Amino acid sequence: MAVPEDVRKRVERLRKIIRYHDYLYYVLASPEISDAEYDQLFRELKMLEERYPELVTPDSPTQRVGARPDVVPEGIPPHLAELAQKTFEEVRHRTPMLSLDNAMDEGELREWVERVYRELGTEEVEFVCEPKLDGLAVELVYEDGLLRVAATRGDGYVGENVTENIRTVKAIPKVLREAPELLEVRGEVYMRKDAFERLNKKQLERGEKPFANPRNAAAGSLRQLDPSVTKERELDFFAYANGLIRGVSISSQTQLLDFYKRLGFPVPEHRVCRSVEEIAQFYDEFLKRREALPYEADGVVVKVNDFAQREALGVKARSPRWAIAYKFPPEQARTKVVDIVVQVGRTGALTPVAVLEPVYVGGVTVSRATLHNPDEIKRKDVRIGDVVVVQRAGDVIPEVVRVVKEERTGKERPFKMPDKCPVCGATVVKDPDEVVPRCPNRNCPAQLKESIIFFASRQAMDIEGLGRKTVEQFINAGLLKGIADIYRLKEHRDKILRLEGWAEKSVENLLNAIEASKKRPLSRLINALGVRYVGERTAEILAEHFGSIDALMSASLEELESVEEVGPIVARSIRQFFDDEHNRRLIEELRRAGVQMSQQKTVSVTESPFTGKTVVFTGELNSMTRSQAQELIKRLGGKPTSSVSRRTDFVVVGENPGSKYRKALQLGVRTLTESEFLAMLPEEFRADRTDADAGSADSRSAGEARRARKDREKELF
Repeated sequence: MAVPEDVRKRVERLRKIIRYHDYLYYVLASPEISDAEYDQLFRELKMLEERYPELVTPDSPTQRVGARPDVVPEGIPPHLAELAQKTFEEVRHRTPMLSLDNAMDEGELREWVERVYRELGTEEVEFVCEPKLDGLAVELVYEDGLLRVAATRGDGYVGENVTENIRTVKAIPKVLREAPELLEVRGEVYMRKDAFERLNKKQLERGEKPFANPRNAAAGSLRQLDPSVTKERELDFFAYANGLIRGVSISSQTQLLDFYKRLGFPVPEHRVCRSVEEIAQFYDEFLKRREALPYEADGVVVKVNDFAQREALGVKARSPRWAIAYKFPPEQARTKVVDIVVQVGRTGALTPVAVLEPVYVGGVTVSRATLHNPDEIKRKDVRIGDVVVVQRAGDVIPEVVRVVKEERTGKERPFKMPDKCPVCGATVVKDPDEVVPRCPNRNCPAQLKESIIFFASRQAMDIEGLGRKTVEQFINAGLLKGIADIYRLKEHRDKILRLEGWAEKSVENLLNAIEASKKRPLSRLINALGVRYVGERTAEILAEHFGSIDALMSASLEELESVEEVGPIVARSIRQFFDDEHNRRLIEELRRAGVQMSQQKTVSVTESPFTGKTVVFTGELNSMTRSQAQELIKRLGGKPTSSVSRRTDFVVVGENPGSKYRKALQLGVRTLTESEFLAMLPEEFRADRTDADAGSADSRSAGEARRARKDREKELF
């Protein structure tokens, strides 16, 4: 099978991005993305290389581990690269220090265990489970009992000589009694949570920047030029693996750990398990204790115990086949509520938000968390000054899970929702049937901003490049005062060019994206207007039933209530929206701007490969947004859905695919790359995509962290 050109380009781009982040993580100890984001990039590259094995190269990140200071990837600032290269001598490992593959859920763990059984031809296998420490992997080389060399993992083949700094770590023996001729001890240098807190307190007292997390602190401490600084940092160590050993025979992981313990090395807590169920039990027990652990752990490492069985299973280029890391879900953390503020949304809803003492959780430092509404504050009894547990999963806004009431001192202050809008000062109103108080002022600056952001969002008019940061920038520049002003931005091209961060190409892309949005389906316009209680599904039903915005505007309350899935409350909200003169003026302004106001007729396509088929999209597409792709499937007579099952016909896999891709593989559902998907489209639809989305590639960030990262990658690569 020939490799599509877009796949080839994506693979090369992924390699550049991953090498860049590897260098930041392994060499500079200054990661820019979370482990979860990195895992997404790596899994996508691995998936593409598995699909197209001819693309695999020896220097691909999937075939190597970590990074070397002297091999500087594209995008690393020269002064940082120079500093990294001047610090420590190189040390070549006698045997490679490999990384581990990840299992993100019990299903993936079970697949790995079954593969081990299958390849060994037996289910008589013992597994050793240990915590997956979040530190820095090192190798300690002892000759005749004396510590001769200590090195970081580096790229798995060549690391850095950190012997003098390692000698300052109290947990590491400098001399071994009854030691073999040669012993290469491998393990993790880490920083305990209490040591991390003490270090950051000192950093702040000195007026220096605190470390983001214990892993960064440990890595930075081990790479100090002055060993006395390393000594102050209170590093710790666990021994859990080995390189070469001469002079003693070790035949299993449990025997190795017992041997290390006798020699004076700290070893991690561990348990022998004989089934997936026993592994899952260890995992669950450890997960429950995670918050109370004295060190950071992000999962459980599962290893085949018997070394002879390991030998039979062998290794891949960057990871052994006899071990896997079973990762923990997003974590929770404790912190203090220093204040509660109120945000105003696009519908005027007032949402209380907890301002927190910054805390590292779920891969980021969190300083704010949603409290949802006043009833939630009462139910959880959240007060200013409370110690709370916060949680963050992926890109979800952090939330307060519960209050740690046993830590109350009596100084905590109850919070009272304001009677006035904190932005415009209007008197707040509250519908007795709702839990959310609202600002009634439609000219409230906060509502206007949020309405514009929602109108341009992916689920609405899908204007690529007009995200939160851009909207805020344009409002501050006086270019946006309402939704209709979006379609007047072309009149301000020169003003936009004078704003920070804009150039000819990015302005052209934005204006093209705005122009393309005029042809969006009627359902998208209805959703984008922001009628209360009308979401994407209801908007689709209304568009299908009425066929035009004019018919919807003139529909009576009775007509609206007769529509399937539109009840009295939704019907009344729609009628109130269109009875409002301000909203009617907005629709007329959009009409004059050329925005499509009627439902497109369904185009019938003869013998479309997607007619009558169920299609799921996962990851990000380059040629169109996911919403546009789903609309396309509908026009081709197919059914786009959001979940994968045995009844799914196709899963289209874009960049950074998620769990849907893994489930498709498990169920044997046919997967398509983006290029394969495009090739299956009828000719006229491929042409439509080229015209409609001329401005979508390389446009400015749509806001949020994911797009900000992509912008950074575009700058570098």
